[in-house]
Amino acid sequence: MSTHPETPDHERGALPAGRERGRWRFGIALTVLLVGTAGLAASAAGVSSQLLPRRFTVAQQQQIMTWEMGRRWQALPAGTIFPATITYQLPGYALASSTQLPLTAYRVGISRQATCAKAADPAAARVLSAHHCTAVIRATYADETDSMLVTVGVAVMPGASAARAAAGELSSGSGLHPGVRAAAFRGTLAASFGDRQRQLSWATSAGPYVILSTAGYASGMPEEDVASDPYADQELTSLAGGVANAVGTPLGVQPAPPRCPGAPGC
Repeated sequence: MSTHPETPDHERGALPAGRERGRWRFGIALTVLLVGTAGLAASAAGVSSQLLPRRFTVAQQQQIMTWEMGRRWQALPAGTIFPATITYQLPGYALASSTQLPLTAYRVGISRQATCAKAADPAAARVLSAHHCTAVIRATYADETDSMLVTVGVAVMPGASAARAAAGELSSGSGLHPGVRAAAFRGTLAASFGDRQRQLSWATSAGPYVILSTAGYASGMPEEDVASDPYADQELTSLAGGVANAVGTPLGVQPAPPRCPGAPGC
């Protein structure tokens, strides 16, 4: 029986030791490369997601807009909230005319911020307090003939619903409603303007604010029934309402929905 010599390992398909180590190293390098590429891709995806425009939900947008409106009374300069002059309209029927008459009121002075209890009479203060009023800012205006005065106040409320409810209570009924206290200023036409000179009061809401105004005569005439004089009543009503609306409208304007330009942290 003949025997054949054994075939060497490298002739039976086995790799030499050097080539086997080379393939092993290549496998490790390929694995490291794949892991590194995956990490780089994940990192790029993270950076990309940070650079994408930030999106607010509808609820977040509303929350930001409400916050912006609620801080306007502090963010805006006093001279912006209470402009130096205000134009208002006297209805044509007060003059037996078909057209309105534009009139101008000019600012006499701006009071310091006050508590709701100090800036409003007791009856109005109770209403404001019940709806969680936090502060009131006031200014006094005179009409262009220097015969009438009006104090306008901005009562800061926690939200629009509270402001509407308080304004509704303060404007119900007839006669001189509970309202803002008259603000006098020494050395001016309004030096003697006080609560006894108030002829009528006005209340409306603008966003999270109650806008209050009270009007009277610069002569110091005490309260009287101005309803008996239709023209005088309309003049005072136009002044009180016109100034209140001019002050309240900018405060109550809805801001544009917030948008983020895309950078992290906006």
